[in-house]
Amino acid sequence: MSMISARIERLPFARFHTHLLLMGGLGYMFDAMDAAVLAFILPVLRTAWNLSSVEIGVLGSSTYIGFLFGALLAGTLGDLIGRRAVMMSALALYCVASIVSATVDSWSSFFVARIVAGMGTGAESAIIAPYLAEFVARRYRGSFTGALAGFFSFGFVAAALLGYFIVPAYDNGWRIVLVITALPVVMLLWWRRALPESPRWLEARGRENEAAAVLDRIEAGFAREGRVLPPPVVEAAAPSTGGTLLANFTALLAARQARITIMTWIMWLAITFSYYSFFVWIPGLLVQNGMSITKSFGYSIAIYCAQIPGYFSAAYFNERIGRQATIATYMVLGGVSALGLAFAQTDQHIILAGIFLSLFMNGTYAGVYAYTAEVFPTPIRTTGAGLASAIGRIGAIVSPILVGYLYPNFGFAGVFGVTTTVLLLGAATVVLMGVPTRGRSLEEIAAGEVA
Repeated sequence: MSMISARIERLPFARFHTHLLLMGGLGYMFDAMDAAVLAFILPVLRTAWNLSSVEIGVLGSSTYIGFLFGALLAGTLGDLIGRRAVMMSALALYCVASIVSATVDSWSSFFVARIVAGMGTGAESAIIAPYLAEFVARRYRGSFTGALAGFFSFGFVAAALLGYFIVPAYDNGWRIVLVITALPVVMLLWWRRALPESPRWLEARGRENEAAAVLDRIEAGFAREGRVLPPPVVEAAAPSTGGTLLANFTALLAARQARITIMTWIMWLAITFSYYSFFVWIPGLLVQNGMSITKSFGYSIAIYCAQIPGYFSAAYFNERIGRQATIATYMVLGGVSALGLAFAQTDQHIILAGIFLSLFMNGTYAGVYAYTAEVFPTPIRTTGAGLASAIGRIGAIVSPILVGYLYPNFGFAGVFGVTTTVLLLGAATVVLMGVPTRGRSLEEIAAGEVA
């Protein structure tokens, strides 16, 4: 471990970290609002613009297409030009594109604007966790990053409330909602001006003096609060890797790093494929079986609110039992909940199973975001995290199509059988191919398992 990393590792959780959590978490909240609110807007646009089912389907995929490219670009650029620059640019891109999408009058223009907005949110989602995790000491990094991801849940709840109360209340309610999701981001963009660049990244790029200056300012804040820091303890550091775009991608699949990289791809594919299989199709499939409760406001709010304990309970367990155990456990319990929903016979059983499904499936992401931010060395951290996130988005695009094929041919058993199997494979992959990260510094993980 270098002196820079040693100085970070000695920092106790303080006001500085709370500010990081709020600035990153609010970004995730608006990302989730942007993605979730589209489900409430599309039915209105279908009628207003007389859209076909194909056109609605294309619009529905627009955000996820943007997510894929945004995550990939953010990851590669984050290691080349810096985490902070990418995060700020992504936020500005989302804000502008979202406001533009609120003003257009054709589905093709809306489609383009939503792809660009999705690129902004996808870039934000990919860069925030690995960026801010680099400021946090090992003893609370898992809980911090898991709680950071927990802000997604607030965005989904807010989107549901806006969708139910604003969209139908006004002739242009959908436009109002899109503006509401974008305008607060301007404040967040202004607030984030004070965020420093990651000292770990600066050091990895050979800019040790700048890294030290950032830490000087952070430590000065502790001194003003009267907090005395212990002396830094320097440990062994991993050799530097990457540097150019080609070198960074090559490093992801070099030697022992290849196993970790492939593990993250399978992990992200498994959870994202399963998540969208369940939450895009389950309400419709249950309605076909005569259970209309899934179309009710109460059911939707219960599902969205269950995300909150899901994310934050997993953030807690990230430090108690480790990231691998948390991810695998929540994946398995998510599969069990899905089976319970598949065989539910009453509205009460549907609501209960749906709540547990939402809790465990969303909770898995608190582990996934924390784990992905840890298992790559600093020089290629955002490249690895961005690529894994982008591959996960492929699962979001493919899963509704595959379920649409499975259900007519194999029914409920086929849909839930395939999706639950994917979850179990993802859990097994994390346990068997992953590396332990709890209680270890980022440099120790890289030096001991990856380098």
